[in-house]
Amino acid sequence: MVEKILTVQNRAGIHARPAAIIAQTANKFQSEVILSHEDTEVNAKSIMGVITMAAGYNTSLTLKVEGPDESECAAAIQALFDSRFEEE
Repeated sequence: MVEKILTVQNRAGIHARPAAIIAQTANKFQSEVILSHEDTEVNAKSIMGVITMAAGYNTSLTLKVEGPDESECAAAIQALFDSRFEEE
């Protein structure tokens, strides 16, 4: 299992567009992908799940990836957060 702490760096937070990008990226991999914040844990392959986290600017999320391509998947999702979902 790969576990990373990711910080939402885009000012608008995770709204529909970033949530869709996260879900699309997660769905390219076989691994199970979970995003969690405080008491909320969601399947990152679900756009609605990711949106319901309501993660605003500077929120820290925990990414947990488990499966045959976990390292590649975790790196791809971290790259999305690092690039601020290409919004800024």
